[in-house]
Amino acid sequence: MLRLNEVKLPLNHTEDELPAAILARLGIAADALLGYTVFKRSYDARKKTAIVLIYSLDVEVKDEAALLQRLHHDTHLTPSPDTSYKFVAHGEQLAGHDQNPRPVVIGTGPCGLFAALILAQMGLRPIILERGKQVRERTVDTFGFWRKRELNPESNVQFGEGGAGTFSDGKLYSQIKDPKHYGRKVLTEFVKAGAPEEIIYVSKPHIGTFRLVKMVEQMRANIEQMGGEYRFENKVVDIEIEQGPDGGQVRGLTLESGEKIVTNHVVLAVGHSARDTFEMLHQRGVYIEAKPFSIGFRVEHPQSLIDTCRFGPNAGHPILGAADYKLVHHASNGRAVYSFCMCPGGTVVAAASEPGRVVTNGMSQYSRNERNANSAIVVNISPEVDYPGHPLAGIEFQRRLEEKAFELGGGTYNAPGQLMGDFVAGRASTEFGSVVPSYKPGVHLTDLATILPEFAVTALREAFPAFDKQVKGYFKHDAVLTGLETRTSSPIRIKRRDDTLQSLNTRGLFPAGEGAGYAGGILSAGVDGIKVAEAVALSMAADQQPKP
Repeated sequence: MLRLNEVKLPLNHTEDELPAAILARLGIAADALLGYTVFKRSYDARKKTAIVLIYSLDVEVKDEAALLQRLHHDTHLTPSPDTSYKFVAHGEQLAGHDQNPRPVVIGTGPCGLFAALILAQMGLRPIILERGKQVRERTVDTFGFWRKRELNPESNVQFGEGGAGTFSDGKLYSQIKDPKHYGRKVLTEFVKAGAPEEIIYVSKPHIGTFRLVKMVEQMRANIEQMGGEYRFENKVVDIEIEQGPDGGQVRGLTLESGEKIVTNHVVLAVGHSARDTFEMLHQRGVYIEAKPFSIGFRVEHPQSLIDTCRFGPNAGHPILGAADYKLVHHASNGRAVYSFCMCPGGTVVAAASEPGRVVTNGMSQYSRNERNANSAIVVNISPEVDYPGHPLAGIEFQRRLEEKAFELGGGTYNAPGQLMGDFVAGRASTEFGSVVPSYKPGVHLTDLATILPEFAVTALREAFPAFDKQVKGYFKHDAVLTGLETRTSSPIRIKRRDDTLQSLNTRGLFPAGEGAGYAGGILSAGVDGIKVAEAVALSMAADQQPKP
């Protein structure tokens, strides 16, 4: 197979035009083209009246060697790289592994899910612990909170099977470096579990909440069939660490029920909101450090406005779908303001996991056909400047802001909100305009400037008008700001060794995913889960080697 990149065709090209373009590009006759598949499809919308689709293709031709020699000058034609996944080990290669304690995965978000899947596929029969409920029960609890204001601290947007990514846009793209094509493995497994096949090749794939629910269930069934053991509503409250002259070694876990699980290998994939788990690990001496994150608001515009701005007369085209945007502004006070987790055609959702606090997030279904576009617009903050001193100070910083949001929203889990024009002008809002907020339970109009630190307010007030130069119409007076977005990423990092991916000072503990500070989204979390599963398998293999 050959990889042919940069094949460009008009947005509305016919089905026959793609193979014709391949023949013209390669200079071959029709009978010399044996077949082709689309590896990647993206678009160039810089010219709104002439949007172009850009293809990367895997093509099969007669006499491949001769063609490569003839077109050796074409840098966009190469042999197709091998993107298949290669396991680092299998259970039968780990002599005696079944006589030793089984590896444990804590958390069933994307990272824990893929760590468990890879361990199961290698025959290592992981135990998977989840503090929350199975995904369908969790969905009932989450929708119940949105409708009835009844928060279950162990079953919500943050906790439960599928992790925080289940109630999101389901974005499956990332900017991580991925030389081993782990991302391809993630997408392939999602397709096997019921995701649309297009996620393999479109440039910005997404799934949406309802499809994710079914996929998570199917992947759980596959893991169990391979010997994995799921245990829901099993919260880990302590970790046993055996101390030695060269650091600690994990020996087991204690559950809230009092049950103890003996294990030497723990994948910690608890997500960015497991604050009590971070506190427990810190008390047990596991090395943790504070890391930067960002804070701000969810901003809602009419999706039609974003579509028209991005795609012009092609707005609404089925291949393009609902338009997104990516914005950055470097404010005069030195802070960066940027869009985060943009959800085209979606809704703003209540994402609290602790009583008496308000947190927002964004979510879309696969269709992305809701009236509004929403995105977090956030300001960067850092431990050195904004919450110095303690490794867990960022958690307390988040909690204080979330408590303020709860109070300003009226103490009923309503979110505080404000019109964009009023926020920039420095006056409280009293009534909505043309943009109806989507957040449930509801939005209470107020003055959001009273929640955030002054540096964040200043930077945001400067950024909103500036964004209008990038997306015409973005600085819309009655666009709705909903607060507060605090869970952009984990406020801590549980540092790990580069070679073994184990905790810096605790062997057998494999910090992973968003919660540990090593991922930022569904795809990167899944990739990190695969890497950590491989590290566990290699560690178990090393444990089987005879000691000198």
